[in-house]
Amino acid sequence: MKVTDLIASRKEIYFIGEDATVHDAARYLRDRGVRSVGVCKQDGKLVGVVSQSDVSDKVAAENRCPAWMRVTEIMTTKLVTVPPDAPLDACLQLMEKFGIYHLLVVDENERFHGMISVTDLLSVIASDEKARADLLEDLIFPKR
Repeated sequence: MKVTDLIASRKEIYFIGEDATVHDAARYLRDRGVRSVGVCKQDGKLVGVVSQSDVSDKVAAENRCPAWMRVTEIMTTKLVTVPPDAPLDACLQLMEKFGIYHLLVVDENERFHGMISVTDLLSVIASDEKARADLLEDLIFPKR
């Protein structure tokens, strides 16, 4: 299974523009119930990612005003990305290697296609393992 198979059914790609304020980003995250969001240029190219941790650690904990700060001031720019055709097992290896919980999906033109999380991958793995277990059970204990 590839990344594109996992994200194909998603209805929305969560992203904000690079001109957004931190306040805008915090409300976006809250309203959509997500923990991080891609930051894109007007042409759709990914330039960073902002997470709830960025907002709390770099703004709230420092007593800075989110309404006057741009997301570009707090976003992470050293990004770990994968192409849409990456196999899911390679994604899990990248997450483990870098100690991260999300991977950004970016095509060869640097266009953002969304994120995949460790939870997404674990759901697929669990589903695959359940199917294998069911198959083995049917082989070992045939229904009469």
